[in-house]
Amino acid sequence: MWRSLSPSGRVWGGAGPEREAHLSLAGAPGGEQEVWCLESGHGPLPPPGSQQLEGELPRRARRRTELQQYESRYPSPQPLDPGRTTAAAAPSRPSPPMYASWSGRQRGRRGGLGLPGRAWLLITTWLLVLFSALAFYFSLGQLPQLPWTYLRPSAPPRPVTVLMWWEPFGGQGKSSPAPDCQRLFNLNGCLLLTDRSAYWEAHAVLFHHRDLVRTLDWPPPQSELGDGLDPDTATVGAASSGRPDRPPGQRWIWMNFESPTNSPRLESLDGSLFNWTLSYRADSDIFVPYGYLYPRSNPEEQPSGLIPSLARKHRLVAWVVSHWNEDQARVKYYRELSQHVEVDVFGQGGPGQPVPELGLLHTVARYKFYLSFENSQHLDYITEKLWRNAFLAGTVPVVLGPSRANYERFVPRNSFIHVDDFPHAAALATYLRFLDRNPNEYKRYFDWRRRYAVHTLSFWDEPWCRTCQALQSAGDQQKKINNLAAWFQR
Repeated sequence: MWRSLSPSGRVWGGAGPEREAHLSLAGAPGGEQEVWCLESGHGPLPPPGSQQLEGELPRRARRRTELQQYESRYPSPQPLDPGRTTAAAAPSRPSPPMYASWSGRQRGRRGGLGLPGRAWLLITTWLLVLFSALAFYFSLGQLPQLPWTYLRPSAPPRPVTVLMWWEPFGGQGKSSPAPDCQRLFNLNGCLLLTDRSAYWEAHAVLFHHRDLVRTLDWPPPQSELGDGLDPDTATVGAASSGRPDRPPGQRWIWMNFESPTNSPRLESLDGSLFNWTLSYRADSDIFVPYGYLYPRSNPEEQPSGLIPSLARKHRLVAWVVSHWNEDQARVKYYRELSQHVEVDVFGQGGPGQPVPELGLLHTVARYKFYLSFENSQHLDYITEKLWRNAFLAGTVPVVLGPSRANYERFVPRNSFIHVDDFPHAAALATYLRFLDRNPNEYKRYFDWRRRYAVHTLSFWDEPWCRTCQALQSAGDQQKKINNLAAWFQR
């Protein structure tokens, strides 16, 4: 039969010793929730004339009355599927007992491999933590090898001479001494010269692109090449190929740190003029990036100041720009972003204000975010705007340049914010404000600093010395760049 028990304890039917077989929630009069209990079958009647029979007959009558009362108050819903009616009319298999043994209940609670459900929950949680830790580790660890590790000079390294044909940008009005590669990079056997009379002794000659295409001193005149050049050979060579002959085995190296957008007259240098390339491009013959990360020798030691202090960051977004051009993608994006979040601009042109006397890095360090916007978007073109202005200053860079995947070849994915991660500048501004209000989320962008340190390019010492290192590692096999423009502009 059905026995109704309300939460308040009132009984809506008779009570008996029978075992409960089913539970169902329903509403009692007045909206109060009830629990109806269907009791098991009647069983055989006591012997006729016995005292038990006199009490059993009225009790069973009450059961039928209460069952009819329940069915009239809560009729069974008609099945929506006509097929269910047919199925309901078919003989049903006996239901399993309501009260199973403890061991049976435990087997029901076990997952795969016979483990209890709670054990599976703990194992799943542990695996999620493990996979998260591994993902974090590999997000930090999957960085390319250091730019010079592929260079393995012979032991002891052979002495080489590298001639810089022009000091970059005309020496910026002054002559700089050649770098000491042994002191700076622990490289021995490097003789670096700017004296063109040493042309015939040089193993390699470096030509800086910007000076190369702006000067009238090309091809190099005979008077610049010293007395070792045979005039007849030079004349024939210049007449037939447009350039003087070069000593056997000497390599001419094209050096450039500008993007293809800002590298004019590339097509004029085609025709197997150069043997090697030196640039920020990872596929250059001599790869010299604007910066890179290198592993800390003792990552377990965390010096003070490793993670920038939030107490000194009083402002939100900064941008330092030296050349303002309204047609550039970075200026257009700034115009849109500044409508949703305040950006302090420093530098020449546009709305920029002079950099304070305390210097660029100290100024940017007071901000939580820095716009590392490149002047053009090209493969591997990631400049000091990321490495120096953001990383060394201790702020989080918001980058506009090559793709996110390109950035992740050189830095951990959680070390920067890419504008391409957002459908528009308004969404980016919303995310920056979210990080501003949530310090723990913001500080996650500094986790990589526990394992890596930042190196920035030293102009022009590093390109010069890396050229020496490359020469010491190279064999005698010759190479010619047949289509410089097609390679660099892709």
